This record gives sequence, C-alpha cells and structure tokens, in this order.
Amino acid sequence: MSTPVAYWIAVAIGTVICVGLCTACRRWPGPWVYRAGRAISVVLVADALLFVSVPVADGRWSVQASLPLALCDVALIVAAIACWWPQCLLAVELTYFWGLAGTLQAVATPDLSAGFPRLEFFEFVVGHLGIVIAALFLVVGLGLRPRRGSVTRVFAITVAYTAFVGWFDWLTGSNYMFLAAVPRNGSLLSVLGPWPWYILSAAGVALVLLLILDAPFHHGRLLGPNLAGSRRPDPLGRESRHGAGDGR
Repeated sequence: MSTPVAYWIAVAIGTVICVGLCTACRRWPGPWVYRAGRAISVVLVADALLFVSVPVADGRWSVQASLPLALCDVALIVAAIACWWPQCLLAVELTYFWGLAGTLQAVATPDLSAGFPRLEFFEFVVGHLGIVIAALFLVVGLGLRPRRGSVTRVFAITVAYTAFVGWFDWLTGSNYMFLAAVPRNGSLLSVLGPWPWYILSAAGVALVLLLILDAPFHHGRLLGPNLAGSRRPDPLGRESRHGAGDGR
C-alpha cells in the first residue's frame, strides 16, 4: 500500500474514532469517560517516548533533528496532561488551540517521509491525530470551555516558545518548527512569503485562527458562568453548578 493511501486511510480511521468518542461522551456520560481520557493520555505519552527513544536505539540521534522541540511535540505532552487531569484548564486551552490551529494543519499537509508500515509512520500518525482527537474529546466530548482571555494567553505562550526555538535553531543550525526553512513537502508556510517574512505571516494567521476557534464560546461567557449558573450534566456522570471553564 502506498504511503499517501495508507496515510489517508489512517486519517479516516482517526476521524471515525474521534466522532464516535465525542458522540458517546455527550450521549452516555459516566465514569468510563474518565478512563477514556486516561487511555488517550497513555497513548500520547507512549508516542512521545517512542519519538525520543527510537533515534537513540537506532544510532540516528542528533541535536538538529531528534529533540522534541516542535510545537506538535510539546502539544503531545500538554494534551496528555490535559486528558489525564482535565481540571488543568491551561493545558486544556493549549491542547484545544494548538491542536486545531496547528496540529490539524500538520495532519492536512504532513511532512512525512517514512512509509507504511515503518515505525516512524505510526509515530507521526498516532501523535498528530492523537492531539486533534484529544482536543475535540476535551472540548466537544467533555464540554470544557476556554476561559476569558484564553486567546491572549495561548498566543503569548506560543510566541515566547517560538522565540526560544528560533534561538535554539540559530545556535545549533537546526530547523525545528520550520523557523529556518519551510517543510520540504510543502505546507501553509510555503504560501506565506520568503524567509523570514513567512514567520510573521504565520503569526498573523495563527492569531486569526485562535480568534475563530474562540468565537463559539464568546456568547456563553457574556451570559456568565455556564449560561448564568444553570445546571448541566457532568461528563463523568455528576452534576455541577459551575462550568468547566470557571476554574472552580
């Protein structure tokens, strides 16, 4: 099976899993939802461990390519934290915005050179689809909501982290987060101008995407916590007077 066909079959399977999981969480809340979040977290952590350990075992480790510095690598760990401890609302917000504004773009335009059924293929597919599934599980399935000011927080954290990675790329001659050159297989960055201007363009696009992703929750915040304090079922089968986004 060719890599593109295998890849898009994997994406289709991931989509079915995501839709089924979120639908089940909404229709049949209960303790199993908590265990499902823990299961997602374990899968994400296992994928992250494989990413850092396989190059060491194969003797291919290098500072320029083997460190978990890409934003998707960080999002993988943040998503695992959010799924294990959904009460950590900053992790939930980062997973939601990074997963749908960044990782989803990587899923649509994969920079993937390893073919099916190589281990690197599964690392990429499980890691990237896992982040997107985690983001939708938390926000759609569990009903958790980004808090007021979440766009500012996430954008500031992203810019600060990007600056750190850019400094590291300059220091080591690396290309983490594609800050030194666009992906060789092409991506959205390829149409945002030459280096370094595409970095500024990408920041503008990222801010717009964050605002779009935050828009569905804006009206609810204006009405107050959890629609002015109304009760709603908890995804774990309990009830609460406070919305998941209240931080209480």
